[in-house]
This record gives sequence, structure tokens and C-alpha cells, in this order.
Amino acid sequence: MLKEKKISIIGTGAYGTALALFLSKNGYEVILWSKNAKYLRELKKERKNKFFFPNIRFPKNLKIGISLAMVASFSKNILIVVPSQKFKRILQEIKPFLKKNSRIVWATKGLEKNTGRLLQEVAEEILGKNIPLAFISGPTFAHEVAVGLPTSIVVSSKNKKFREDLKEILCSEKYFLVYKTSDFIGVQICGVVKNIIAIGSGISDGIGLGSNAKAFLITQGFSEMVALGTAMGAIKKTFFGVAGIGDLVLTCTTDHSRNRSFGILIGKGNSIKKSKRILGKTVEGYNNIKEVLILSKRYNINMPIVKQIYKILYRKKNAKNSLLSLMYNLKIRNN
Repeated sequence: MLKEKKISIIGTGAYGTALALFLSKNGYEVILWSKNAKYLRELKKERKNKFFFPNIRFPKNLKIGISLAMVASFSKNILIVVPSQKFKRILQEIKPFLKKNSRIVWATKGLEKNTGRLLQEVAEEILGKNIPLAFISGPTFAHEVAVGLPTSIVVSSKNKKFREDLKEILCSEKYFLVYKTSDFIGVQICGVVKNIIAIGSGISDGIGLGSNAKAFLITQGFSEMVALGTAMGAIKKTFFGVAGIGDLVLTCTTDHSRNRSFGILIGKGNSIKKSKRILGKTVEGYNNIKEVLILSKRYNINMPIVKQIYKILYRKKNAKNSLLSLMYNLKIRNN
């Protein structure tokens, strides 16, 4: 049993807020913080996140933080839920306030911009190797977490005690089924690559290729995800669990997926700029596709699905012709 029933959360987007709501309902004192001071004042005044969950009021044990110093001092367990491009800066800013017993966990699915480094590597470089690190991932749409629908998630960390503690923090008989693993690399790669495949799935839907073609793209994309992850040292079994195939299927097939929704908009002929504006949310698959290709080169892994999605997004290749050509070439290669 944990002595401290507290947790600090950095990030007031949909998922950060959803986790704050869940954990506060699960009996924890929660502090929620963001760099946007105006937004924080609104959350504190309204006692709800009007943008994402206008009908869910914050429980009394969910407080709004006023500074990073407050976040770090409130709890030794700090959960970061920010876009991947902001992850490094948040670590740099919170480092001076961390205590000797501080532990960092994140739900951010991404890679370091321009280098392709895992966020684990970024965290170790900035914080050193004495602070326990963990990553949580799985098929967890924010809205369903916020309203208390059943959810499964994976806690990954090289620190056994931190894994066990996080499982206890997150576990709920009614709502959260929590798995744990030491395969830090595998769970991170699953979280990154599945978003890119989901964009491809959305593009396929947007141009009307049908369910058969989409199933083919998802299957081939999964193979690429496994190939890259295992080349980097991941455990193959990880990809067949909820953090791998589970999260991939969810993100590629449902209307709540922002990456798939982004792909649908692209498939219907919208520009990148317009698609982003319509969504109004971070699209991690778009932000991380270049970095995944950096990793594929580094580990000599051929990823034709990811490459073709990259060409559609960044080189303005015709979406329908590109996907049909890709499917034909993969068919020839596999015969």
C-alpha cells in the first residue's frame, strides 16, 4: 500500500485532464498544471475543462497548480502529458525543483525532434539515471477515461518498484486494467508508430479505398512496427499486447482517433494546414514520421508503409495513386 496518495500532472489537454479526473475519482489528491497561465485561471474558476469535457466538474481533490515548483513539491510522482515537441523543455524547466525521491512518468507518445531519440533517452540525458522513469501507454481515448469506461493500459519502466507503484496508482477494479512490463523500448515504439499507421488508415478511408484495403495497410504497418521495435531491442511479445496491437487497432479504426481523423481529411483533399486547423489538436503521427524514418535508416529496417505516408504528407504525392501503387508493389514482393 502506497503511503502517499498524491500525484502531480503536467498537461491540461484532453488526456492530461482525463487522467486527472480518473485519478482524483480513484482516491488520489491531484494537482493539474499547464504553462498557459490564462488557461489555468479559467480551469480554477470554472472547475472544469470547458474545451474538452464541458459537462464534467472537477472533484474537490483535483486542484489547479500555480507553478512548477508547486508541482514538484506536491508529490514525488510526476506525470507528464504534453505534446512530444514540448517534452524536453518541460523536463529542463522542472529539473531544478525535483526532490531526491522524485519519479517521472509520461503518457506522451513521440520521439525527439530531428534526432529520433526515444523520450526515455531524452529524460535520462536531462535528469540523469538516478531518477526513476516510466511510460504509460495503451488503447486509452481521453473521453472514455474521463467518463469512467473500462480501459486497459501498460506501465513500462526499468525500475521494478516504480512499475509496481504505478500499477497500484492506476489500477481500478471498475475502470482500469493495468499491465506492467520492463520493455521500455517496445512500449515507446508502439506508441509512436501506431499513430503514423492510423494516419495511413484515415487516408485510405478518406479516398474511399474500402475496408479491405484498410485492413491490408494496418496489417503491413503492424509488421513494420514489430520489425523496427525488435531491431532496437524490444521484446516481440510486447507488440501483441494492448500497447501494441490493441492501441493500433483502436487508433486506426475509430472516429475518436485524431491521427485517423487527420488522415481522413488529407484523403479528402484538404491541405495539411487546413486539416490541422479543423482538428485543432496535436497530431503526433504527423509530428513524428520524419523521426521514425531516421530510426528505420539507423537500424536498416525497410518501412514502405511509413515511407509512402511520409511522401503523401511532406512531398504532396497523390494519396490514392501512392497507396494503390504501394499495395501493388507489396503484393508482388510477397508472392
